[in-house]
Amino acid sequence: MVAFRVDFRDKGGVIPILNIKSGTGLIQISKFKIYSNMKRSLVFALIAVSFVSSSMMPKEKHNQLTKAEKKAGWELLFDGKSTNGWRAFKNRPCTSWEAVNGELHCKASVKGGTDQHSDILFTKEYGNFELVIDWKIAKAGNSGIIYHVSEDHDAPYLTGPEYQLIDDLGYPDKLEDWQKSGADYAMYAPASIAAKPVGEYNHTKIIFNNGHVEHWLNGVKVVEFQAWTDDWKDRKAISKWKDEAGYGMNKTGMLDLQDHGSEIWFRDIKIRPL
Repeated sequence: MVAFRVDFRDKGGVIPILNIKSGTGLIQISKFKIYSNMKRSLVFALIAVSFVSSSMMPKEKHNQLTKAEKKAGWELLFDGKSTNGWRAFKNRPCTSWEAVNGELHCKASVKGGTDQHSDILFTKEYGNFELVIDWKIAKAGNSGIIYHVSEDHDAPYLTGPEYQLIDDLGYPDKLEDWQKSGADYAMYAPASIAAKPVGEYNHTKIIFNNGHVEHWLNGVKVVEFQAWTDDWKDRKAISKWKDEAGYGMNKTGMLDLQDHGSEIWFRDIKIRPL
């Protein structure tokens, strides 16, 4: 049985705020209307049914594979409880990443602090793959998902392409189109801006299959290109990668989550080799 209390804030037909208190917390309903022919007992019954129904809705499960996903060959890269399988790039000292509340969390850098920051890698290598991952970023934040990473350069982004993650609206500097969320950073701009507001989770999908690349963001395909073509080479030749011969040339490598000094959260990280 659910016990609840209703606070009526107005004697008129519209209640500005209807408070329902129970053992599980407080629910507020704005502008609840009572019609003159409604019996108060019916009002209470309707409220009770609504409350019980909402409390019985199944909670969304994260960081798990369904039976169908397992059968299709998906692999879970984050269990929601630990950083097993992940390590800092080149095993550098790192205190910025933690598994907490079912999220893989990168802490913001502290000015003048002693915190140690680094990208983290999932140590298994992949060639052709489909990756899905959920993320939310802090205000003015910047990060990225880099794939086909190797450790023969000083930074992950010098080897692997980067799927850009950024606060498109709140970043303090002016952003070029190729710097916005979903871009193949510094190479291919997103066709549309599909990221959700800061603090809300986004759903990303990356497909790499024999050089054919697709970037999806919240169900929208924002980037599509073919790696190593003349167009790709021409873009690289005029980009910030023009002097980086190894950039984008790996056909296999590790998955990297970028620590850019700002807070970001990840969950439901899954990959399917193709």
